[in-house]
Amino acid sequence: MPLDRRGFLRAAGAAVPFAVLATQLRGEPPAAPARITRQREPENFESNFAALSGFRTPASSFYVRNHFAAPKIDLKTWRLKVEGAVERPQEFTLEGIQKLANRTMPVTLECAGNGRVFLSPPARGVNWELGAVGTAEWTGVQLPAILEQAGLKQDAVEVVLEGPDSGTPEGAPGAVAFARSIPLEKAKKPETLLAFGMNGQELPAEHGFPVRAIVPGWYGMASVKWLTRILVVDKPYRGFWQTMDYSYFDRTHGLPTVIPITTMQVKSQLARPSAGDTIAAGKPYSISGAAWAGENDIARVEVSTDGGKTWGEAELGMDNAPFCWRLWNYEWKSPERGKTKLMARATDSNGRVQPMQRNPDFRNYMIHHVVPVEVEVR
Repeated sequence: MPLDRRGFLRAAGAAVPFAVLATQLRGEPPAAPARITRQREPENFESNFAALSGFRTPASSFYVRNHFAAPKIDLKTWRLKVEGAVERPQEFTLEGIQKLANRTMPVTLECAGNGRVFLSPPARGVNWELGAVGTAEWTGVQLPAILEQAGLKQDAVEVVLEGPDSGTPEGAPGAVAFARSIPLEKAKKPETLLAFGMNGQELPAEHGFPVRAIVPGWYGMASVKWLTRILVVDKPYRGFWQTMDYSYFDRTHGLPTVIPITTMQVKSQLARPSAGDTIAAGKPYSISGAAWAGENDIARVEVSTDGGKTWGEAELGMDNAPFCWRLWNYEWKSPERGKTKLMARATDSNGRVQPMQRNPDFRNYMIHHVVPVEVEVR
């Protein structure tokens, strides 16, 4: 009897422990996990960044960020509504969306809290290390085509993307759904998608099935999952998720003002070696990682093997696409014995350089300063 989708997942899940057990019985170390659990309720997983091996991240390794329990979607009743400051309110089924002209493009998504574990003192939120970031190929309908079909009113200024997942976070006036807005200018960009596919397959439930937003160059909180409503508004949206949360301080004439988090900062991370690794002395070692810069391209990555005293330029990978990370390698020709700190810093196409120090005005988000990786050579 053939397995349905749910039965297949149960069977696949049951096979994993046996495979691990068989490996242990053979005396082999178990393979590195594709993802690392950071929270069980709601589920939050990060990829094993040390296992970075290619430009595209498999869906099974891609990080998962949930604010509340994942909703259960019934395709028979699910609809995507487009309403608000539009001339012709719309309502779409998944089949209706899939029939429209679509586009496939790679995009890097990063959780705005990626790297939070490195903050001192400890900050509120999920303790992500390096793996709340990934690059996938997304297939979907361009959001501007949907907005054009609905007809924008002249006073429209922002587009609110809303999902069905909801709860009562600390500081909220009651239960709130997860929703974020993007300005009309970004919503009308041809790269902004309503995605129903990931890496050539149906969009997995944990990544937003049946439809999620993909907002290239912006932190992942803007790419709302399980979309149920697109609300066009005639004044800036100041919801919970862009005032009380996912916001930072911007200083105007010395006065701090809370503004929503939007575009990704320039950043580079070391994948290998990891902190605490041992490197063989006198033998060449390939230091590797990835760098990204949101709406800009990566122009250069520099690596230091002596705690920042000197820097050498890394070789950038061949895969180079807008809104995507750039893989890089640096040949450490002759490591000398002792403990040392490795560092990587990126520069983007607009001349922004990854900072050495943390900006405290970023609160518990946008962690993009250089993080040293201590290793021992012997």
